[in-house]
Amino acid sequence: MRITDRLTDALYGLGWSSVKKLPEDAAVRLGRRIADTVWKRRGKGVRRLETNLARVVPDASPQRLAELSRAGMRSYMRYWMESFRLPAWSKDRIRNGFVPEDVHHLTDGLASDRGVILALPHMGNYDLAGAWVTTKLNTPFTTVAERLKPESLYDRFVAYREGLGMEVLPHTGGAAFGTLARRLRAGGLVALVADRDLSASGIEVKFFGEAAKMPAGPAILALQTGAMLLPVTLWYDETAVMKGRVHPEIEVPETGTRNEKAAAMTQELADAFASGIADHPEDWHMLQRLWLADLEPRDEPRTEPTA
Repeated sequence: MRITDRLTDALYGLGWSSVKKLPEDAAVRLGRRIADTVWKRRGKGVRRLETNLARVVPDASPQRLAELSRAGMRSYMRYWMESFRLPAWSKDRIRNGFVPEDVHHLTDGLASDRGVILALPHMGNYDLAGAWVTTKLNTPFTTVAERLKPESLYDRFVAYREGLGMEVLPHTGGAAFGTLARRLRAGGLVALVADRDLSASGIEVKFFGEAAKMPAGPAILALQTGAMLLPVTLWYDETAVMKGRVHPEIEVPETGTRNEKAAAMTQELADAFASGIADHPEDWHMLQRLWLADLEPRDEPRTEPTA
């Protein structure tokens, strides 16, 4: 294992072993200090976040973008502080730590035994939302995790999420797809983060007016199994309780080929994500390239907004 890999693994291990022992207010203050320090250094992730937010809030001034990116880094670090502490939270703390709107879309879907796919963008804390589902709704679910390097870090994430009551499958080729389909046909629940896919299998969508790619998996699973496809968006406010919304079902189009139906459903998914992100842009933790235009070389330099 490389030195950098060992260091990365050690830092995450320190977070899970130490941060969860802090009082909650101390963890909040620590997270804000780290976020503000990272934001002031204006590294690659912060600059990319501002570039992405410039598309979400196109009329924002450079000062407004800087404010949003600072709030975004605080939101992102809140996610990490909560994640490090979640294994130590009581069941009551988890049940009361998340309040979603329109949760009837989910509970009605579960009662129907059709199977339900929850698709989420990188917003808020989807691990907390997942823990709420397994604890408050007493419903297990299956998700997929990308293989991280080093392997020991991936193992930490799998153990962490399994400890919250999730079944975690590795994202390796198409191996996970068959298991997800079986879970859905049995009336189960699947949750997938689905706002970024730069692979050849990603489906092109219009996202805030520009071309981007999102995973085909949620739509294909719904088409193949008859499961309900429900978008979910998450956000924070000034309280200690995360908020969220379960959006209405994305239904299968009546006409078109399988690929055309999948493309139409994925566009609807992108539109639902965009509505939630537009309402709470600071809680969208997209510190990577997403839009296809950003993957192509530009002739002219792009200036990054500054505070």
